[in-house]
Amino acid sequence: MQPAETVPALVDQVLRAQPNAIALLCDGGEISLADLDAAARRAAQGLAECGVSAGDRVALWLPNGPEWLTLFLGCQRLGALVVAVNTRFRSAEVEDILGRSGAKVLAMAPGFRGIDFPGILNDVAADALGALETLALCGDGSAAVAGCRAVDYAGLIARPPLTECHAAPEAGSVVFTTSGTTDKPKFVLLDQRAIATHAREVVPAFGYDAADAVMLQALPLCGTFGLAQAMATLAAGRPMVMMPAFDGATAARAIAARRVTHFNASDEMAVRIMEAAGPETFASLHGVGYAAFANPEALDLVSAADARGLRLAGLYGMSEVQALFARQPDNAAPEQRALAGGRLTSPEARARVRDPESGRLLDNGEAGELELKGPSMFREYLDNADATRRAITEDGFVRTGDLGRLTRDGFVFMTRMGDSLRLGGFLVSPGEIDAWIERHPIVAACQTVGVRRGRGMVPVAFVVPQEGMTFDENALVEHCARGLAKFKVPVRIAALDAFPVTQSPNGVKIQRARLREMARHLVGGA
Repeated sequence: MQPAETVPALVDQVLRAQPNAIALLCDGGEISLADLDAAARRAAQGLAECGVSAGDRVALWLPNGPEWLTLFLGCQRLGALVVAVNTRFRSAEVEDILGRSGAKVLAMAPGFRGIDFPGILNDVAADALGALETLALCGDGSAAVAGCRAVDYAGLIARPPLTECHAAPEAGSVVFTTSGTTDKPKFVLLDQRAIATHAREVVPAFGYDAADAVMLQALPLCGTFGLAQAMATLAAGRPMVMMPAFDGATAARAIAARRVTHFNASDEMAVRIMEAAGPETFASLHGVGYAAFANPEALDLVSAADARGLRLAGLYGMSEVQALFARQPDNAAPEQRALAGGRLTSPEARARVRDPESGRLLDNGEAGELELKGPSMFREYLDNADATRRAITEDGFVRTGDLGRLTRDGFVFMTRMGDSLRLGGFLVSPGEIDAWIERHPIVAACQTVGVRRGRGMVPVAFVVPQEGMTFDENALVEHCARGLAKFKVPVRIAALDAFPVTQSPNGVKIQRARLREMARHLVGGA
């Protein structure tokens, strides 16, 4: 059988092999893959009658649910490009995404969780909505934009099915937004070949082809972490337990009640599930991948999860190569499973490490910038040719901007290059300093950043003290001096009640740029 190179062809292949496959387990009952596909074909026809054709952009500002997947699959049949919009985004972010993407349709859920989505939309500048022609409303509530028709989702999927398919391997499938710092977020464009191929290759690499496989879909579909997992589950013909929004207690109950075998999560999600779990919650689990957004070397979390019967394995991914690009082996020691990275998912994927200063390719164990290549790779940054040229090497590798090193089993992610520290002439991962400081009994968590001072960079650490413990900067500096090379010892260590964080489609992430700004104030650096 020829590998499917479009999303509709992938679904068609699964249905031929497993005509009775269940796609979704929701509060309202089961939805078969055949019914999901039929609804997607009707949604495609409904969107076509709204003027959507191949190449047009359709923005999905929706929570997880059958509606998200139905509209996504419908757009793939039309050859239309889905623009994923996080339900946490507010007027400034929505304005930027709709304005720059030129979305013709915006699908939204006005009544979701009591959030005033219509009010948020009303705060968007009118010129950002110039291309918008249709609002597709899902669930309860209403919304209006001057000059736009409003259609009900139920009406869209009440149309006859689209008889033709306009999908193509090189057609745009989905756009994810990167998290911007000083510049506006970039739009990462993935084509249908990349989505379909990666979904198919994740299945055996992650064990989703197990006969009893059931996936917990708690990750937001609007990010690559959630969509890569969902598409791989569909490619396996296995059911996913759909959660509109994540809650630790609800997830723990669903794992036990639905006999969930697999899921992926951020470190924060894993902690919240463990806090709510009972003694038998994890009995059915085969494998759980996790992304350490808060701490790239979270050995304590992995060890604590092992003790509860929750076996975590570190992952690596990014929008430009999709989530689930690499995974640590399930049978590895906790010290290895705590690291982001691991074996490459695709047999055709490649990883290498380059010294950012000399440009020299490095051997195993040496730290430098990760460069990755594989069939899951993005095509371009939408409408940003300059950024695309800067991101992709002449021989087709994406420059990740991540500090890492090659290993026998693949590679290990250490930190973002912008977060790495050039100390004493060496590239140092701040996670190495964090891990040592967290060994001190007064420290619950640590984040280290670098500040340029004089001709070099110096480390500055921020800690969250253990509850009830008294912070003592001198004691922590002495602790560092006993265990770290002199150039790694922070020049200042400050206490915080909590680290500054931001929400992304893939999880909660610590605002290291904010920490660097705070560090400059502490030490008077440049």
